[in-house]
Amino acid sequence: MTQTDTGTMPAAAKEGETAGSPQPGIGRALLFAPSLVAALAFVWFLTFLPAIGRGEVFTLVYPWIPALGIEFAFLLDGLGLIFALLVTGIGALIFLYAAGYFLGDPRAGRIITLLFLFAIAMLGLVLADDVVTLFLFWEGTTVTSFLLVGFDYQKAYARRAALQALLVTGMGGLALLGGLILLGDFAGSYRLSEMIAMGPAVSEAAIYGPVLALFLLGAFTKSAQFPFHFWLPGAMAAPTPVSAYLHSATMVKAGVYLLMRMNPALGGTEVWFWVLTIFGATTMLIGSIWALRQTDLKQMLAHTTVMGLGTLVMFIGGGTEKAAIGAALFLVVHALYKAALFLMVGCLDKKAGTREVDDLAGLGRAMPITAWAAALAAFSMAGMIPFVGFLGKEVMYEASFSVITEPVLVAGAAYVANAMMVAVALIVAVGPFHFSAPRSPKPAMDPSWTLWLGPVLLAGLGLVLGVIAPLTGDAVVNPVAASILGRPVDYHLKLWHGVNAALIMSILTFVLGFLFWRTARPIRAGLAGAQASGLISADELYDRVLEGVRATAKAVTGRLQNGVLTSYMRATFAALAIVLWGAIALSGGPRPTPSFDLPLISYATMAIMLIATAAVIITRSRLAAIASLGAIGTSISIIFVLYGAIDVALTQLMIEILVVVFLAIALLRLPRTPERKGFRVGDAGIAAAVGLGVTVVLISVLGTPLDLTLTEFFEENSAPVAFGRNVVNVILVDFRALDTLGEIAVIVIAAIGAVAALKAGRQAAAKTTTTMEPGE
Repeated sequence: MTQTDTGTMPAAAKEGETAGSPQPGIGRALLFAPSLVAALAFVWFLTFLPAIGRGEVFTLVYPWIPALGIEFAFLLDGLGLIFALLVTGIGALIFLYAAGYFLGDPRAGRIITLLFLFAIAMLGLVLADDVVTLFLFWEGTTVTSFLLVGFDYQKAYARRAALQALLVTGMGGLALLGGLILLGDFAGSYRLSEMIAMGPAVSEAAIYGPVLALFLLGAFTKSAQFPFHFWLPGAMAAPTPVSAYLHSATMVKAGVYLLMRMNPALGGTEVWFWVLTIFGATTMLIGSIWALRQTDLKQMLAHTTVMGLGTLVMFIGGGTEKAAIGAALFLVVHALYKAALFLMVGCLDKKAGTREVDDLAGLGRAMPITAWAAALAAFSMAGMIPFVGFLGKEVMYEASFSVITEPVLVAGAAYVANAMMVAVALIVAVGPFHFSAPRSPKPAMDPSWTLWLGPVLLAGLGLVLGVIAPLTGDAVVNPVAASILGRPVDYHLKLWHGVNAALIMSILTFVLGFLFWRTARPIRAGLAGAQASGLISADELYDRVLEGVRATAKAVTGRLQNGVLTSYMRATFAALAIVLWGAIALSGGPRPTPSFDLPLISYATMAIMLIATAAVIITRSRLAAIASLGAIGTSISIIFVLYGAIDVALTQLMIEILVVVFLAIALLRLPRTPERKGFRVGDAGIAAAVGLGVTVVLISVLGTPLDLTLTEFFEENSAPVAFGRNVVNVILVDFRALDTLGEIAVIVIAAIGAVAALKAGRQAAAKTTTTMEPGE
């Protein structure tokens, strides 16, 4: 089904189409510059590999907000280095690919810039050692991902996918922020390394449950874990370079990185083991099953990415050294073959005219380089020896047998999912290129070197890392596993482990995978039938939830925003009463007894206020009501004077004068309205609840010892830090600068709105007058 006007992504939608003539000023050198910068960064990070392999850790700290203990703190260890190499190495190839893919397109500069900004954000995320720094870059990946997914913003499905990704990952980001603040407050430090060093002390603390829930929500939304897995296939609305970079190798692994990084502090508990194992295995199976449902090669790879992310989460929750090693190795394996396959699909789309697997066949002779890149990457994906994917699958099965939770179930889930990955690898690498007469929408040919270099190098690297297995284990796997476990790891990776259970399962995986491949069409038809019969997908459930939120908001708004001012005031003060009495009920404890030993002038002032309040309620004269309101405000100014707050009293008096004047001008010019007779019990009850609530709260606050911490802080810092001796002014202008700016902005916006409304009214009146016929 193809729908471009409802937000649904059309199958095999075309990408990279030139929207017009190239814009002047963006030269080729500028387009290819980010690729060179990323390549140089990759080489620089490679120089740290020997030291990191020996267990060394590098830190870099720049002061940011010293008064709050916030720093730009960065840490480079095994986990951070591997992610940095993936970000820069794959990034260099993606930037080169994107420059060739969009060459001649006026949007080329925009997508290259966004990809480069994303790379900076992702690099900062995986190297951050300060939680504020980490969250800053975390949200940087969210924002840049939103812009990249919605790159083709003229299309409804791209806008929908971008909004969906933003809502889901943004929600998780807010949850993560709460978890980071709670954990930092408990640890007494906002440095991740210091939090992690606390180890079991975190899992034994009372805050462990809420912190774990918030961290998992942040990680699961970012890394598309069930039930948030639906946003990632939708994000394939992005151009192919974006999908290859963000949604296979880097951004979607941010949540995986977070779980790996926090494993020493949050792991080691039954909750951690079971939650990660269950949700990871569920995500793995859902991704692999629905991959066989797809006919669009890009969508097929997107669902296998969901499978790969679920696999990583499942093994992070395994709780053993073998599980950590399996996660560390599969992290690299998946990034290499998946990025290569995404880029290969982009080559097919660009040069053969489609991504639909049923419309492609026999292109091996016309596109030999693309076919070889697809074959090498698919071999690694399927786990063929001697590719690094074979090592990943072997270690994965070994890790399955060692997990703390349910080894049999974990191994069974991994077996079924891996078999489906073999089938997908055959579909992607065999169907479009071999065993059939050539078939494609347009004459096929290999693309330029800028497009085929990336998939060839990435797929070839999968072969090289498998051949040099011992070096791969020492330089890549062991440092990452050590970061996950929080202790050194000495695992010897090799291609041949002898005939064992893992090897037997690998062979059986190929057998079952071949069967899945041969029966792919019936399986696809069965899944399509199940979906058509009313099986609700997670994406459809998201739409229903979103529609429910809209309907609820519309109903609430229609109920509250009814155009009646008294209704607005009634709702506002009722909510205030609920908040006040809720706080009173939750605070508990004895209430202090108020003192009535006050000067006579205080009682006289209160009497004036009571009489004036009664007059406002009783009188039917607008002028008398306005004067009574003025009396109340003036009495409040007298109270401020009695307690020494002269400046506040002057402010109150000036405001009161303005209010009385404005009310007099406005109310006296308004037409008479029908008066409501009778005593309104509901309004009186709300007023009484608010008044009594404020009274009880004030008595409680004034009856407790005064905390002078803030007073002393402002007294000590006003002159030396803010260069002002009027403490109140300094608080408003310097310490509360943004708050004051916001208040001023609200007033300015309200004034602009009022002026615009008045101007529009006058123009409408003038237009009505000029269009009226004589005598009307």
